Amino acid sequence: MKPPYPLDVSEATRSFDPRSGSLIERALFNHRIVVLLACALVTVLLGWQATRLQLNASYEKTIPTSHPFIVNWLTHQQDLRGLGNALRIAVVPTAQGARGAPGAAAGRPDAIYDARYLETLRRLNDEVFLLPGVDRAAMKSLWTPNMRWTGVTEEGLEGGPVIPDGYDGSAASLQALRTNIQRSGEIGQIVAHDGGSSVIVVPLLARDAQGQAIDVVALSDRLDALRLKYEGQGVQLHVTGFAKLVGDLIAGLRQVLVFFAVAIVIAAVMVWGYTRCMRSTLLVVVSSLIAVVWQLGLLPVMGHALDPYSMLVPFLVFAIGMSHGAQKMNGIMQDIGRGVPQWVAARYTFRRLFLAGLTALLADAVGFAVLLAIDIPVIQELAIAASIGVGALIFTNLIVLPILLSYTGVSAQAAARSLRAEQRFAGEGAHEVGGLWLALERCTQRRWAVPVVAVSALLAVGGWAVSRHLAIGDLDPGAPELRADARYNQDVAYINAHYGASSDVFAVMVTTPDGGCAAYDTLMRVDALEWQLRQLPGVESTQSLAGLNRLVLTGLNEGHPRWFDLIPNQAMLNLVTGSAPRGLYNDTCNLLVVSAFLKDHKAATLSGVVEAVQAFAAANDSPAARFELAAGSAGIEAATNIVVREAWHRMLGLVYAAVVVLAFVTFRSWRAVVVAVLPLMLTSVLAEALMVALGMGVKVATLPVIALGVGIGVDYALYILSVMLGELRKGATLARSYRTALHFTGRVVVLTGLTLAMGVATWVASPIKFQADMGLLLAFMFLWNMLGALLLLPALAHWLLAPLQRAAPAALDPSDDALPSSAHRPVNLDGAAPRAAASH
Repeated sequence: MKPPYPLDVSEATRSFDPRSGSLIERALFNHRIVVLLACALVTVLLGWQATRLQLNASYEKTIPTSHPFIVNWLTHQQDLRGLGNALRIAVVPTAQGARGAPGAAAGRPDAIYDARYLETLRRLNDEVFLLPGVDRAAMKSLWTPNMRWTGVTEEGLEGGPVIPDGYDGSAASLQALRTNIQRSGEIGQIVAHDGGSSVIVVPLLARDAQGQAIDVVALSDRLDALRLKYEGQGVQLHVTGFAKLVGDLIAGLRQVLVFFAVAIVIAAVMVWGYTRCMRSTLLVVVSSLIAVVWQLGLLPVMGHALDPYSMLVPFLVFAIGMSHGAQKMNGIMQDIGRGVPQWVAARYTFRRLFLAGLTALLADAVGFAVLLAIDIPVIQELAIAASIGVGALIFTNLIVLPILLSYTGVSAQAAARSLRAEQRFAGEGAHEVGGLWLALERCTQRRWAVPVVAVSALLAVGGWAVSRHLAIGDLDPGAPELRADARYNQDVAYINAHYGASSDVFAVMVTTPDGGCAAYDTLMRVDALEWQLRQLPGVESTQSLAGLNRLVLTGLNEGHPRWFDLIPNQAMLNLVTGSAPRGLYNDTCNLLVVSAFLKDHKAATLSGVVEAVQAFAAANDSPAARFELAAGSAGIEAATNIVVREAWHRMLGLVYAAVVVLAFVTFRSWRAVVVAVLPLMLTSVLAEALMVALGMGVKVATLPVIALGVGIGVDYALYILSVMLGELRKGATLARSYRTALHFTGRVVVLTGLTLAMGVATWVASPIKFQADMGLLLAFMFLWNMLGALLLLPALAHWLLAPLQRAAPAALDPSDDALPSSAHRPVNLDGAAPRAAASH
């Protein structure tokens, strides 16, 4: 069959009119040097700004500040010091640290009652006290003044600091310390159940004395330095808390930059393997990297830092850039192969693909911007960063790259390969097209479209059934972002195993009128709540003023168990309350705290506690006492899970709404919108099922990934549909239209899908489990979006797009340069297609 376009059009394009094309095209391509100089200047300036970008994270940015739980916590934050962002440092004596005794191994019962250990603990306590960002007044350990004991003696109630007055490290002093600890009620909280270690609780401030946000990375590094220093002095440190977790994540993410570099190399090699043109391959990579530089440079200008949750965004911007850049390069290479001069080929490609590329990038940007609706600052900043990067791609990959290629063109070898491929696709026989492309083309036929749609429907139903088990929040103890054998998770495991008071604290605030915190009726309700919490499977222990009253009343009555109760004697209750630690109630006695220490922060554990407290509050709230949720690390995480649960499907709905609107504006056909969106929806459902299989919950770190995957996946469908619709409206058959789309844009869809999937698949070897999981998830989404565009899209088109085909090709307007199919029409001197006869 004769190709529908001349193979040698170099003579025809010698008189190309630079005044042709749209106003935007003329403004850009008729002033190419100005555009490139402006790009170079902006790149240099933003590259310098990028050197100021910091890797940091703020605890407050990871929580939904407008959620009622968080509003309650922030309202009483001054009275709840230590129940928010805090570190726990477990100090364990080792064999050489406790007098060098052979049996004094780490974790030996009562190992802390040793003068050498206590002196080491004192020095460490003093150094931690002076760390920047520490809330020193609320810090607590054996050596802080707020670590006190209360006891009943022959002379009545007595108390004092746990470290006895005149402590000198003697046997008598150590025995007094042992007695004071037993009377302090801190066993299981500050001191391990077996006495084998003790904890330094280090609440952190949001800002330092100068009003600057705490540098959690520097704080984590200081803690690592202290760990290294004191582990040489006979103790072992186990450190947990948000600041240490973020520090470990960022330390691991520095290694992850190597994986980013590997992904970039893989992408470059794959594109070069497709084109065999080094200069055009380098230009595609460089233009995508320029967009990343612009993105990283704009972040510090806007006052943002890069945190562990947005570290994926620069690579996603690069991935999107490679996808669009490869399409532009492929179009220019095809035109040059036909004999079109490189600067004319660049303009033709700009005309054909600028609208489709702009629509795809706007869909990406709007999809990312939808994340701003989620009331979690770290996700909102991720949305801003992603939108900035996509906005940069509009300039670097849709404009700058074609202009650069208009100067460099492609190699003769690449042009010849493109021409041979074009000639094969111009034929009708299977031997000319190739087995893979012929198989894909058959998806437009009913006998192939039916099984493709049926299998897709089965996958959708199965994926939906599995995705219903997708949990909100963490599914593993410790930090799921890190490997199970990571140092941080080992530290969490040690503390959870040796302390009844884990680092996962769920605090309920009980508000009363001023001076009413010790009222008998209020304490009875608090006691009832505490009892109900202890029955929950995820709760290890509880603490409240009601529980303290029970202990003290028992002690005042010779320890008789009959007195382990609350008595309706207000004077006695007031007496006990007056000597109680202020952590159980505040100075004005209008706030009580009921703390539940959980075995972990898994989604099921948190939801069970929330439901129990909410049911209790609904039945027991009164003007005298209101039970409000929630403080403590577990309470704040529970609020975050609730917001994530509410935002999950709302976010996906908004993303798809944005994609639908933009696709409809572009194609002006509801049929085309359905064909483009259904493959994306199938990928989203299957991705949720994959998350269930991988044991991943939906949380702050994973919430944006599905939305980002939808944004990237829509590019494939838009590029293929833009060519198909143009051919269909000219009167081509559906099969012929799809073959043209495969040749013009489909091959690059395969290239970019495979390239990006291979690049992110290397993340599986990352030391950060979150990074490895995201690599698998993104690789899956890249591949399935590609397969959806190549298989399901033409199968759906069999029913939905065939009616768009005209009975005969209509006359084409010579000024219609922007039709995606113009690459496959004869070229006039002005770059437009000539009028065609209205016959086959």
